[in-house]
Amino acid sequence: MKTWIKNALKEAFLIIKMRNRFSPSVQISQRKMYLYYKELLKKKALPEIRETGYRVFSQFEEDGKLLFIFSILGMDNKVFVEIGSDDGVNSNSANLYFNFGWRGLFIDANSKSIKRGLKFFSKYPHPWFYQPTFVCAKVTRENVNDLIRENGFGGEVGLLSIDIDGNDYWIWDALDVIDPKVVVIETHNEFGLSDLVVPYDADYSFPGKHPVYHGASPVAMNKLAKKKGYRLVGANELGFNFIFVKNGLAENELPEVSVESVLTHPSVKQGYESFEPIKDWPYETPD
Repeated sequence: MKTWIKNALKEAFLIIKMRNRFSPSVQISQRKMYLYYKELLKKKALPEIRETGYRVFSQFEEDGKLLFIFSILGMDNKVFVEIGSDDGVNSNSANLYFNFGWRGLFIDANSKSIKRGLKFFSKYPHPWFYQPTFVCAKVTRENVNDLIRENGFGGEVGLLSIDIDGNDYWIWDALDVIDPKVVVIETHNEFGLSDLVVPYDADYSFPGKHPVYHGASPVAMNKLAKKKGYRLVGANELGFNFIFVKNGLAENELPEVSVESVLTHPSVKQGYESFEPIKDWPYETPD
């Protein structure tokens, strides 16, 4: 088959895939689910968060779990900030943006990803849809607050998502210009239940000296969350994208869970083996 035909078929497939994501049936079913959870909330018959995951735009099943959480918390603040967003399409915020009218900020260091995101969001679901803000920048703990502030965001936001394959822990630790209700952040469960953080390196780029030598262990990330006033309520099925909710919000309906309870997927134990070659490298154990 000629190359131009293959490319045309590929483009057609992607268009169909995108249109399916924006179909009225997808929006209607999610709206129904949102209202259904609210009814279960009144009846005190909510399911466990681990039973609520599904994927529309998110890389894993975060879309479903976030919808469940915001059905309980409410969507009175429809603002997101996503650090390490790539093009913003397969992100933790896109479903809220496209199907629930959120607005927000996508930040990524890859200029090609930002360009691709700008093109995509200018076309889908239609050209006059309110556009998110895209920023191409390498995020450090020294510049993160300025980047967010200078692009018009601050104070309370609904969702913060951090996934930069590196200094995630240190970025959240330094971030104070926004006050998110919910935080989704990548941890490094290859470190097991040790309390470890790879030292901060403003110049770090994945994969660095070793593809596993970056980030923070689940235990260390949970400690940081507690210090900042958040509790762990769940994670994606593979156990590396932790979901935290601000203390004081729906504590009975979204109870705290243990780190161990979200590290049950078989891939977690398999990942421990990759830690062996770097177990004696330098680490920090923050207070």
